[in-house]
Amino acid sequence: MKLAASASESATSLGGADEGAWAEQMKACLAALGISVTLTVWSAVASQDVDKFAKSAKSSVYSEIEKAPEKARLKRNPFEQNPDAVAAGKNLFAQHCAECHGESALGGKKAPSLRAVEIQSASPGAVFWILTNGVVRRGMPVWSKLPEPQRWQLVSYIKSLGVASSQTADDLPKKP
Repeated sequence: MKLAASASESATSLGGADEGAWAEQMKACLAALGISVTLTVWSAVASQDVDKFAKSAKSSVYSEIEKAPEKARLKRNPFEQNPDAVAAGKNLFAQHCAECHGESALGGKKAPSLRAVEIQSASPGAVFWILTNGVVRRGMPVWSKLPEPQRWQLVSYIKSLGVASSQTADDLPKKP
């Protein structure tokens, strides 16, 4: 009891000095709380922005295919039903494309997956247009010097791959 009494006696004996210290501590606590709330809100907003950025970045990688002119999109692949064109396209892919798009065309550090829905659902003419014109600002070279039949063979091979499942590249069967 004596300890409690002496604590209350010293608090009252300090009077205004104790109240000033208490007010300073409250200000510091409120400032810390304000900063904490601000950082929490900012963090939540930033994480939503990151999600939006990631989604838009993914879609923008494939947005070039949508820019193919209608005339190009309507072009038919002259090798569409030719299995030899798929095999030839596979060889061309290994020579010219696998370095960036990966051996299974699942993408890599330099280039996106060609097995994405956006590519596989695009018309053969649109894929041919991208091969011909490239996407230079994203690192995709122009392949217009590759003879037209070889570009169509590449289109045949790319379209033969289909959409990748959720499996990893090592789990996927090797396609012709």
